[in-house]
Amino acid sequence: MAKLIIHRAHLTQAEQALLQTHFGSEAVAVAQHHRIELSETPSTETLSTIRALSDWDINCLPDDFDPSQVKLIISDMDSTLINIECIDEIGEHLGIKAQISHITESAMRGELNFEQSLTKRVALLKGTPLSALETVYQQRLKLNDGAEQLIEMTKARDIKFALVSGGFTFFTDRLQARLALDFTRANVLGFDDNQHTSGEVVGDIIGAEAKREFLLELCDQLGIGPNQAIAVGDGANDLRMMQDAGLSVAYHAKPTVQAAADTALNHRGLDAILDFLL
Repeated sequence: MAKLIIHRAHLTQAEQALLQTHFGSEAVAVAQHHRIELSETPSTETLSTIRALSDWDINCLPDDFDPSQVKLIISDMDSTLINIECIDEIGEHLGIKAQISHITESAMRGELNFEQSLTKRVALLKGTPLSALETVYQQRLKLNDGAEQLIEMTKARDIKFALVSGGFTFFTDRLQARLALDFTRANVLGFDDNQHTSGEVVGDIIGAEAKREFLLELCDQLGIGPNQAIAVGDGANDLRMMQDAGLSVAYHAKPTVQAAADTALNHRGLDAILDFLL
């Protein structure tokens, strides 16, 4: 049986009628969402039609996904767990956001190699004082809607939460302490003796393959299979880890990522991932 998830707590008669027309059944309320059990998986075209006609998210869970077996959620940071691209905001603080954002967007669309693009962006940050990063964290960084609810519920269900980022440990370390996250991994930004950025990344760059390797490393550490993990991201450098996970979630993501992911969230917050776990 295919499980259709409508990420909406309340549906109007017109919305139920729309679902009845396309799927031959009304949706049943379950917690903060609705579900329809189908004998076969709906086509991508049908789901696209519904999404275009509505202002809510609708997804069909893969046949081989077992929510009761999920033991790990691994999430990207920038524009996924949080509302900003940290390196872009540092750039704005320095007055060079346009230069950095142009490179960021090209990388997120998959037009540039991530490792090369990060090297170019970090070079533009050379000489930035540590205080500038603290300003970005304190004044500009916010959690995306539903992030805290998602993390709280994963703890209650003994599901581990990992944060992985092509950004910097300066931010992931602070979020780990603030949210009591189980695991984090990100790039280490170099600093000189005067606490100004060196313009280089220390050690290996955390890009697409490193994110995938982190997922597999955690699965091995936890004694679980990748099919027991949910991977969440928004950019091209998230795709490899998303492809290996039991369920991939494109969160307010680039079109190429949405096309490749099992599910997509464009309206609800991160707490909508909980709908997949019931």
